[in-house]
Amino acid sequence: MYHKIMDFRSDTVTRPSEEMRRVIAAAEVGDDIYGDDPSSNALCKYAAEITGKEAAIFACSGTMGNLLAFTTAGRHGESLLAGKRSHVWCAEVGGFSAVAGLCPYPLVDDEGVPDPAELAVASRADNDVHHPDTTILALENTHNYTGGIAVPPERFAQTAREGRRLGFHVHLDGARVFNAAVRHGVDVRRYTDEVDSVQFCLSKGLGAPLGSMLCGSHELIEGAKKWRKRLGGAQRQVGIAAAAGLYALKNNVARLAEDHANAALLVDLLKRGGVEVEERPNMTNMVFFPLKEGQVGDAEFEAGCLEKGLLAHMISPRRARFVTHLDVDREDVERAAAIILEVLSA
Repeated sequence: MYHKIMDFRSDTVTRPSEEMRRVIAAAEVGDDIYGDDPSSNALCKYAAEITGKEAAIFACSGTMGNLLAFTTAGRHGESLLAGKRSHVWCAEVGGFSAVAGLCPYPLVDDEGVPDPAELAVASRADNDVHHPDTTILALENTHNYTGGIAVPPERFAQTAREGRRLGFHVHLDGARVFNAAVRHGVDVRRYTDEVDSVQFCLSKGLGAPLGSMLCGSHELIEGAKKWRKRLGGAQRQVGIAAAAGLYALKNNVARLAEDHANAALLVDLLKRGGVEVEERPNMTNMVFFPLKEGQVGDAEFEAGCLEKGLLAHMISPRRARFVTHLDVDREDVERAAAIILEVLSA
């Protein structure tokens, strides 16, 4: 029997739904650099409103959105605090240093956000002429590499408020912040109200084909426009993508709960099969587990899954990550679990 190829590598692999494709085809467009693309303007207005910020700007990707915040809020030679397992530290090619010129300082973020008590010590705010001034604190929620965990709003606020008390520009890499809000049953502003700027992805769980939003003050966004142009990210009839993003925000946030439920099902099925799944508090749409000694190697595991119709991803040596999203359903999860168990037992 023919089965579709199931892609659990990431929630970045989603494809526009038929309705989203119709919205894209009918999108009103203009020249965004002149500020007359109605779809882009509508998206920016809506993104700012729902995050409680003054303004917003469309970026090509989450990495670019974060970088726009760092280049605009920071200056060359200043210091940025970020979790040592954060996406900006581990998976954005060192842009905060190579492009923004910021000196990074790593913080322990095993629970998703650093301990507030660490901030003052890490900032080295002692007026010592030898030390760079710390001006930016970068937080992440949900936190990818610690298991896709959604940091509770109260815990998130503790660290964010301490950062602002110390005078930092607090930026939220909220690529999946709507997953966090849905996981805890709160409005996304419970997180975004605590920070000076936030980046969130329109792709991933929300299902748009590309793009991210950076939201913040009017001053920050005006500065980000120049940096976006400098980095080659300014686009013309971007309304085609913006219309998809606006549709995603208005239609695909609540359904993220389905992805969380499917991930929980995958955890349960794998555990029943003897897999030592990494279980963490407040998991969302990601499932991690190690390949144990004596089991197949990384390449063999991915190849074995693919042979049976499952696209898998080893996020690091001997550590697999499976991500649920709007293009996989409960039946896919059940079939994926069966394939994983079969390959691991080979």
